[in-house]
Amino acid sequence: MSAAQIMGLVASGQATSRADLSRLLGLAPSTVSSYVQELLDAGLLEESGEGRSRGGRRPRLLSVRAGDGVILAADLGGHHARIATMDRAGRPEAIQDLEIDIAAGPEPILAQVTDALAELAAGRPVLGMGIGLPGPVDSDGVVVGSSRMHGWNGFSVRRRLAEYYQAPLIVDNDANLMAMGEAVVRGPELRDFVFIKAGTGLGAALVNDGRLHRGARGVAGDVSHNRVPAGGDRPCNCGNFGCLETISSGAALVAAVRADGVDIATTADLVRLARDGNPTVNTTLRFAGRQLGEVLVTIVNFFNPQAVILSGALATCDLFVAAARGALYERCLPLTTQELEIGESVAGPDAGLLGIGRRLIDQGLAVPVRNLP
Repeated sequence: MSAAQIMGLVASGQATSRADLSRLLGLAPSTVSSYVQELLDAGLLEESGEGRSRGGRRPRLLSVRAGDGVILAADLGGHHARIATMDRAGRPEAIQDLEIDIAAGPEPILAQVTDALAELAAGRPVLGMGIGLPGPVDSDGVVVGSSRMHGWNGFSVRRRLAEYYQAPLIVDNDANLMAMGEAVVRGPELRDFVFIKAGTGLGAALVNDGRLHRGARGVAGDVSHNRVPAGGDRPCNCGNFGCLETISSGAALVAAVRADGVDIATTADLVRLARDGNPTVNTTLRFAGRQLGEVLVTIVNFFNPQAVILSGALATCDLFVAAARGALYERCLPLTTQELEIGESVAGPDAGLLGIGRRLIDQGLAVPVRNLP
């Protein structure tokens, strides 16, 4: 164990006192107090107010001290990026939206994003930097097998960012980071869940016992390229046929609705027509939601999560979510759905940014302290 874990537990709200830390870490109060004092002396933690007494002296409440340094975060999509500076506790301070074209390739996009972050940081020390990408990323920070990020495959984003920042770095798939952001907002009670990003494309992440499950090479959670019977011989960007993404992604739904004579161009147009009750759009959304739900049946039966959380533009469409929910309740084992929550994300557009902050804190950004015994 390391003292970075103390920072992570305090920053996430799981621990607000030395007693909480002792209980969660399974260490003697004297050992915990020693490390907490180091963090207090280093200016990384601070004491503020008193907690509720459990029969003895009221505990001094612990919190992460903001300090002068900043975390830099960038959540990239196909045509936009949301960037932010955050304090040491992973709380956003300044947020900015950028127009980008991910198909322009890694060099110009990373230059654009890092320039904008430098302006936002205004010369403050960088404690850590994280970036979320709309495609698979392996454990070395290399984009692998992305069907939508043309020109990025095989590119080491981590290596390039290391040329800009002498600080801890996080490079990950956007759905993974959004899932961790959801965990930040929901709090420590939600520890096992499936997170689905349903927008122009499809993405997924698994959180197990409060930790992101990334798999052996860092690409666990991809549901978009599961082959489904309803996909038939539809060609997919990945090179295969009949993938879930060919029938349940926003891009696929837009194409299907256009083929039926409805004049739309984007997933946002699809959502707008769904709210207006367009019958063609609604029928297509029900079908797509059902197909997603049937893929998730196997995951829910196997993983037995507390929740299936949907995010992205399609998650705002009640018919899409209801169809997925119906498939899960109909086909999963009754015990797995007895207390299963199936619904929309509450983390909002800053989910990816919050996830970056959480990951960096968990990995011990700027915490120059000893290892725990």
